[in-house]
Amino acid sequence: MSAQDDAAELAVAASAAGAALPVLRLKHREDRRLAAGHLWVFSNEVDTAASRLGELAPGSLVRVHSDRDRFLGYAYFNPHSLIAARILGRDAAFPPGPSLLVHRLRVALALRERLYEQPYYRLVHGESDLLPGLVVDRYGETLIAQIATAGMEVQKAAIVAALVKVVRPANIVFKNDSGARELEGLPKYLEAGLGTVPDTVTVLEGRLRFTAPLAAGQKTGWFYDQAYNRALFLPLARGVGRALDVFSYAGGWAVPLAAAGAEVTCVDSSAAALEAASRNAQANGTAVHTIRADAFAALEELNAARASFDLVILDPPAFIKRRKDAGKGEAAYRRLNQLAMQLLPRDGLLVSCSCSYHLEPGALLDALQKAGRHLGRFVQVLASGGQAPDHPVHPAIPETRYLKAFLCRVTQE
Repeated sequence: MSAQDDAAELAVAASAAGAALPVLRLKHREDRRLAAGHLWVFSNEVDTAASRLGELAPGSLVRVHSDRDRFLGYAYFNPHSLIAARILGRDAAFPPGPSLLVHRLRVALALRERLYEQPYYRLVHGESDLLPGLVVDRYGETLIAQIATAGMEVQKAAIVAALVKVVRPANIVFKNDSGARELEGLPKYLEAGLGTVPDTVTVLEGRLRFTAPLAAGQKTGWFYDQAYNRALFLPLARGVGRALDVFSYAGGWAVPLAAAGAEVTCVDSSAAALEAASRNAQANGTAVHTIRADAFAALEELNAARASFDLVILDPPAFIKRRKDAGKGEAAYRRLNQLAMQLLPRDGLLVSCSCSYHLEPGALLDALQKAGRHLGRFVQVLASGGQAPDHPVHPAIPETRYLKAFLCRVTQE
C-alpha cells in the first residue's frame, strides 16, 4: 500500500470517528454567531431535547449542528458551564485529535517567530489561536501553560505531546490556578507536565533581563501583554526625573525607567513582587525604592505628604470582572487616576491602563477626563496602546480584546 493510500485510509477512519460523536443541536437561529466565526455555544442556545448528549462527561467531544442539521464544527462540551461548548475545528473530515493540536501549535509558533527574535512571548492565546481554554507562555526552554476549561483538561497529555513535538522545551509547567477553572468545576494545581517546576522564570525584554516568581507569581509569572506598551510609551517619557509605578509587580515598567536614569518608586501589596522588582533592578545595574501597601492607601499617603512625581504609572488588576460590576469599577478607575494626577506637577505624565474587558476604551478615557476636570487639570492623550501582538485579537470574539493603555500629559489649564 502506498503512502497516499495510507493517508486516504486514515482520513476515512478519522471521518468515521467524527461521525460517531454525539450531536449537540442548536435551537432555531442560534447558529448565526458561530457562522460569523465565534467559537462559543452558550447553554441556553442548545436544543437539549433534540441533542444526543446523554450523560456526557465534562470535556467530551461533540459535533455541533444547526436546527436544520447542518454541521457547524467539532467542539468540546461541558454540561455544567454557562459556555456549554467551544469549537475546535470546522472541517467535518478532520475531528479534533493530536494532529490538530500539532497543526494549531505550528501556526501559532510561526506567528511568534515572525514577531520576536528571542523565545520570550505568549505562544498560545486561547481562542485567538483557535485553542479555546489554553494559554501557553514561553520563557526560553520553559513553557508555562494554563488550562481554563474541562475540554482542554481532558486533552492535557496530548497538549504535552504536541508541545514537545513542535517546541521541544526542557520544561512544561501547568500553572492551573485561574478563577475560570472554578466555573468549569476544575481544581487548581501546579505541576510539571515535563521536566521540573522552576522557582522562577526568566524574561528578556529589550536589553533587560528579569526574573519573576512562578508559584507565587501572577498569571504565568510575567505580563507579556504589556511589553508593546512599554516599548511604545517609555521612549516618549525620556528625561523623567522621578517616577511612581503603582501595581508594580516585578518591575516591568519600573526597571527600564530606572535603567534610563529615573528615580523610581514601586508600589505593590505583595512583598514577593517588590522583592522581585528590587532584584531585577539590581541585576540590571540600577535600583528602585519600594512601598508595600494597598495602592489607594499609598496614593492617599503620598498626597498627604505632598509628594511629587514627573511620571505615574497605573497598571491595576481588573476592577470589573463581571458586567454588573461596571458602575463600581468605573468609579474605582476615576478615583485611582484622580489620586495619581494629584501627584503630578504642573506638567506631568500619566500612564493609565485597564485589563478589564468590560471597561470600554472610551470609558477609561472618560475616567481620565472626569478625574482631570475634577482637579481643574487638562489631560492630553499622547499615545494609546493595547495588548502585545503575541496576544492577537479574534475579530469575532470581542472578549479577546481586553487591554487598554493611554500615555497622557497632565497640565494646568
